[in-house]
Amino acid sequence: MLTRKQHELLLFIHERLGQGGVSPSFDEMKDALGLKSKSGIHRLITGLEERGFIRRLPHRARALEVLRLPEGLEAARTRAAAAAAAATTKPKFQPSVIKGDFAFGGREIAAPVAAPKAPAAANETIQLPLYGRIAAGTPIEALRDNSAFVDIPASMLTAGDHYALEVAGDSMVEAGILDHDTVIIQRCDAAENGSIVVALVDDGEVTLKRLRRKGNTVALEPANAAYETRIFGADRVRVQGKLVGLVRKY
Repeated sequence: MLTRKQHELLLFIHERLGQGGVSPSFDEMKDALGLKSKSGIHRLITGLEERGFIRRLPHRARALEVLRLPEGLEAARTRAAAAAAAATTKPKFQPSVIKGDFAFGGREIAAPVAAPKAPAAANETIQLPLYGRIAAGTPIEALRDNSAFVDIPASMLTAGDHYALEVAGDSMVEAGILDHDTVIIQRCDAAENGSIVVALVDDGEVTLKRLRRKGNTVALEPANAAYETRIFGADRVRVQGKLVGLVRKY
């Protein structure tokens, strides 16, 4: 699942390529997403590249290629194209009929009736435990409040167990994660490089950061140029889950 900023950047690049066949510049991307520095664009592009949505074309300046769009967007565009095609084709009138039990001139006639509408499917929600606030800045101890829950659309969840955390701080803003957002976490003890994870440091502090492993070290990388990447020995960091969704209240 992409963050909001990754989703916005992917659509912006896709639209610009569709208009003129040329990727937008980093300054244009920065202005379009309302970011303060180009370092945030570098991180977003790296995240999209790692997830297989785009690739950089070698030996060419400003050369990006969109490999795929999010599944929901592809499906929506397919439905929109089908609806547009259907609107230009006049359908044949085929009324549904039932046999009448009345007579006209000694002959039974059929009474046309409208076909019944299928009931709309309800949006399914699932309650997840809300385990307090997690730092997206300086690590804090996670709070486990088993009495608090939050309703989440079932479509946001992947396989496995999940829980929710409220974000405290601004160190992940360039990944589209803001203070007071609610993040949806899939419980796991391992994650691929580049994933945004809940990391337990020295069995006492918990933080939300991008994970980078190299040899026997683990880097917890913020998405805000005002914060520094923290590097630990591999035995000091344990993954508690990875980010799969985000909920924001306005």
